[in-house]
Amino acid sequence: MAAPDGHSPADFIAPRCEEEPQVLYSDEHILIVTKPSGLLSVPGRHPDNHDSLATRLQKRWPGAIIVHRLDMDTSGIMVLALHKKAHANLSAQFQYRKVDKTYEAVVSGVVKEDSGSVDLPLITDWPNRPLQKVCFEEGKPSLTRYAVHKRMADCTLVRLEPETGRSHQLRVHMKEIGHPILGDRFYGDERIVSASPRLLLHAKALGFTHPATDEPIRMECSSVFESILCGAPN
Repeated sequence: MAAPDGHSPADFIAPRCEEEPQVLYSDEHILIVTKPSGLLSVPGRHPDNHDSLATRLQKRWPGAIIVHRLDMDTSGIMVLALHKKAHANLSAQFQYRKVDKTYEAVVSGVVKEDSGSVDLPLITDWPNRPLQKVCFEEGKPSLTRYAVHKRMADCTLVRLEPETGRSHQLRVHMKEIGHPILGDRFYGDERIVSASPRLLLHAKALGFTHPATDEPIRMECSSVFESILCGAPN
């Protein structure tokens, strides 16, 4: 079973990811890159899990610091800081929800509403960590907005915008409304897991303020998911 960054069992060993991250933008303050699916954001607990986005990029940029993470199975855009001042600035933007994040996902079934939101509080399911669950008594507020991009007979391509950034938020929220993300080994049944060799979740766009110039930056990186729905009716 795939495991997310920072929460993998001590004996979990991630398979080698042969795909390399792609650099979309760099200057003396930040890096904006795309992380491939199957690559950890940071080194895992097991000694054999040293390989990660961070360690690969630090070979060329020794001062690169992770600001936020994507699950190992999730692909897409990430920003890294190249010095401590930039890291503090970007971390504050994430903490105070000043960063715009857009994801693409292919979910099971046909989503009927063109758009909507999922407002369900989440908490770690401690006996089954790293899984998360809905908990109205102790869960942290979690809000996801979604919009249908394309439908076909048995799945839907959706755009997801998390207002909050809880662990596994998009995966749990889509499952809770009856549309789990295809390829999700954590929250999907056998049919969902067998539907795709990878989790069909991609961080498509990231918008934030440059930590040195205060200029707005928005970068996009399209997934290959639309090709899955090629020819599907709108």
